[in-house]
Amino acid sequence: MLALRQISLQQVLLRQVLGCALLALAAGAASSPALAQGKLEARYTASLAGIPVGKGSWLVDVNDTQYAASASGTTTGLLHAFTGGQGTTATRGTLQAGRPVSSIYASTIVASKKTDEVRITITNGNVKDFTVDPPQDNAPERVPLTEAHRRDVLDPMTASLLRVPGSGDLMSPDSCKQALSIFDGRLRYDLQLAFKRMDKVKADKGYAGPVLVCAVYFTPVAGYIPSRTAIKYIAKLRDIEIWLAPIAGTRVLVPYRVQGPTPIGQAVLEADEFVSVATPTRASANGAKTQ
Repeated sequence: MLALRQISLQQVLLRQVLGCALLALAAGAASSPALAQGKLEARYTASLAGIPVGKGSWLVDVNDTQYAASASGTTTGLLHAFTGGQGTTATRGTLQAGRPVSSIYASTIVASKKTDEVRITITNGNVKDFTVDPPQDNAPERVPLTEAHRRDVLDPMTASLLRVPGSGDLMSPDSCKQALSIFDGRLRYDLQLAFKRMDKVKADKGYAGPVLVCAVYFTPVAGYIPSRTAIKYIAKLRDIEIWLAPIAGTRVLVPYRVQGPTPIGQAVLEADEFVSVATPTRASANGAKTQ
């Protein structure tokens, strides 16, 4: 989910709304000890106004104490002819009491023969170190990004999946009640989720069943230029949806489909394959868990 510098409104929307072109992980409380971990292998197709413009794959591995996710994608069709876009994103981190306490995030996007790279290290919810190439410009109208804006945040990939606390119904409307504070290396923004409806899906391979459909509202906080058309457009949108499906064996919900309007038609990222498996922990002879 395409670089933020000097690109079209549609590309900005795809990066911000579709989660840096592919999507990865967030955390809440753990589920039952016997089934507290699982894996996901998924493949997605991105389209704009009904025309395929990209494809990608996504791997997620999560357990009680740590998580890892990686994604790769490329533009296709006419968009690929113009931009030749491709990218990779990865994150890994540790969990404590079900919450992420550290993460290392890396993203590389190549489009129109230009490369955009981001590296972020977060410890105890605060950005410890980050690099971006090319660096942010010093436009005087840009809202300053301060150290305070880099506290109590998630990286984009960690913020893109939701782990639901407790032991109640995973697919409850309450699972949509999420507020995420995100730092992507250049921009600090908030995403607010709200329940819209329940739906059903059937992938070509893998998951078939209910999905939780949540509305998504984007609010820029710092690092952006208020007069930019793309930022104003995305902030006003009230029709962005994320469709969440579970990773087997966990209380993690992940995006099966994300959609939102653009000036030239609907942008959609949807899973063609969505294969998840539970990987139960095993008790050793002395009663300790092994994986």
